[in-house]
Amino acid sequence: MSGNGQTHQGRLGHMIDIIARAGFTGIQPIFTWMGDLVDADCLEAKLKEQGIELAALALALEWNGTEETSQERIIADNAIALLERFPGAMLNTVQIPTGRHDLVQRRRNLVNIVNTVSARAVAKGVPCSYHPNSPHTSIIRTEEDYKVVLEGLDATVTGWTPDVGHIINGDMDPLTKMKEYVLLINHVHYKDWNGNPEFALMGKGKVDLLSITQWLKDINYSGWIICEDEGVEALDDPDFVTLHDGRWIMNDLIPALK
Repeated sequence: MSGNGQTHQGRLGHMIDIIARAGFTGIQPIFTWMGDLVDADCLEAKLKEQGIELAALALALEWNGTEETSQERIIADNAIALLERFPGAMLNTVQIPTGRHDLVQRRRNLVNIVNTVSARAVAKGVPCSYHPNSPHTSIIRTEEDYKVVLEGLDATVTGWTPDVGHIINGDMDPLTKMKEYVLLINHVHYKDWNGNPEFALMGKGKVDLLSITQWLKDINYSGWIICEDEGVEALDDPDFVTLHDGRWIMNDLIPALK
């Protein structure tokens, strides 16, 4: 999955090809940049061609009002309709950061919108997970933000996607935070981080991906782990980064597990 949807808009078919070459088994595209593969028949055919599953769709919207705008609701409902064709694939809700103004009210609004969208999805048989992020303009960046938002989620309709790189980028320890809210976890994102200024090529940063993976194995976590590499190399050569990550996982991470 790319952290910059517009950069790779309309290139989902190519991304599926590279992901398959890298040894991955699933993909999580951002719904608004799927191009022609937003058509369920075309997407299904391409995924089957490469033996890749649709793990999830990222529904990334601004959600800056007290409730969804009419356009945001249309986009969300279109994403849910697509996911109905792929049983088990997750609706991964994520807010596009636009600033930390009016923080208390906007966090409350976000919780209400995520719960509302997720309830509509679950009513259609689509599982949901909420994904915080960590840019300085995000309203779900800090430990206080996490407490307010995660504890406001309706656990009957949505879980939580811990993104280990975003957690550490918000000055928290990823594994500690995951243990604190373990009952909410139903989807996971991996990226690495070195604070210089932020994210690093997987395996080259300071996130203890081995300990996190071992813990997920020990608790019998059965959901997806999505690799979302946002190291600087991904901007210039995302194919190289995807292939690198696949090799690192197979050659370094998995053999080190107990």
